[in-house]
Amino acid sequence: MRYLTAGESHGPRLTAIIEGVPAGLPLTAEDINGDLKRRQGGYGRGGRMKIESDKVEITSGVRHGKTNRGSDYPSCYQ
Repeated sequence: MRYLTAGESHGPRLTAIIEGVPAGLPLTAEDINGDLKRRQGGYGRGGRMKIESDKVEITSGVRHGKTNRGSDYPSCYQ
């Protein structure tokens, strides 16, 4: 797997493009938001994450709760 990011961490949006995600993998925004919420609860270093309210939006690569296309195409998460 390979990932690329675009945007600024404290800007309006940070985009991640992930290549190599297998097709048919169950995945929803809530799966990722659960981990983000754990981070926002103070898991990790520093206090900044306690005041941030990050939420992921899946913009491509997932349909009906499963990844699609296979490893040749990127998936985009914002």
